[in-house]
Amino acid sequence: MAPSFEDGNSVFEFVVRRGNGVKGLVDSGLSKVPEAYVQPPKERIDKENTVKHGLPPIDLSKLDGFGPDHDEVVDQIVKAAETLGFFQVVNHGVPLHLLESLKDTAHYFFSLPPQRKAVYRSDVSPSPLVKYGTSFMPEKEKALEWKDYILMQYTNDDEALQHWPQEIKGVLLEYLRSSIGMVKKLLQVLLGNFGIKPDDPMIDVLIGKKMLSMNFYPACPNPDLTVGVGRHSDMGTLTVLLQDGIGGLYVKMEQDIDYGKKGDWIEIPPTPNALVINVGDMLQILSNGKYKSAEHRVRTTSTSSRVSIPIFTMPRETTKIVPLPQVVEKDGTALYREFVLIDYMKNFFGNAHEGKKSLDFAQINPT
Repeated sequence: MAPSFEDGNSVFEFVVRRGNGVKGLVDSGLSKVPEAYVQPPKERIDKENTVKHGLPPIDLSKLDGFGPDHDEVVDQIVKAAETLGFFQVVNHGVPLHLLESLKDTAHYFFSLPPQRKAVYRSDVSPSPLVKYGTSFMPEKEKALEWKDYILMQYTNDDEALQHWPQEIKGVLLEYLRSSIGMVKKLLQVLLGNFGIKPDDPMIDVLIGKKMLSMNFYPACPNPDLTVGVGRHSDMGTLTVLLQDGIGGLYVKMEQDIDYGKKGDWIEIPPTPNALVINVGDMLQILSNGKYKSAEHRVRTTSTSSRVSIPIFTMPRETTKIVPLPQVVEKDGTALYREFVLIDYMKNFFGNAHEGKKSLDFAQINPT
């Protein structure tokens, strides 16, 4: 007999506790979205009232060497971080065949039988480095997010090879190795804007911890009622995101810019061979608010299942975070207090998505 999803308890039991995920719901022959996934009207994404991001991707190959091309790209990166907090990059050093392999591998992993994925549920996972789940914080959300994921923490290659799922570990390790050089280059540019030297050890500190995720958004019978991911900013320093060709990523503008006004939602369209970069909360705090950790969300679609593969970089849990003194001196006041990252993480992962509210934890005078 097909499972009944008439009430929230039965959905929660099937999707979360038993590890079937949203994929299991869809595979059961679902014809409409269960009430547990129906978002309040203000949280739904009306794609007719959004703006498309029209700027071309930034060509990172121009960072090599000096001259006007180099300076132009530096200006593009800094301006993007100061305004939208999101930008796309090409010639990033990650092999293009690897990008395709990552997307194929993600689809393959989520096509596996539920019991193969469910062994990594947080309450039973054989390793604290691997977590399979659905939504973001299902125990605390008023409406669930239409997403399944497998999340890996990176400590070193040996532990990754030992503990990460066999089906995905090789391609994910290659993705991480080939992306870190790019992340360092971007941080050298962004911190160099504040006078920090390219060889400053702070750059390695800010990416001392890495997490990778494969996200799966099954085709949804009623995409207008749901979200793949609700409004949030990323907690860390910089995020690298590979999205597939389907699209659905939207970013909120914090100020009026050339292609939209404050409060508008702008779509980051898929660009062939590009990676998406976004500023995280830690970089906003370090820059004393100069760089914007972007509030973003993901729409579902009725036509195809979507995958995305982010790398989250951040300091280690024991790192003390405080705005850069040279920025505070110039600004005249600090907008954020000093804290240890683990305390920020506990607050971030202890609550449902709610825009950029997680930054209130560090703000001296939260709005």
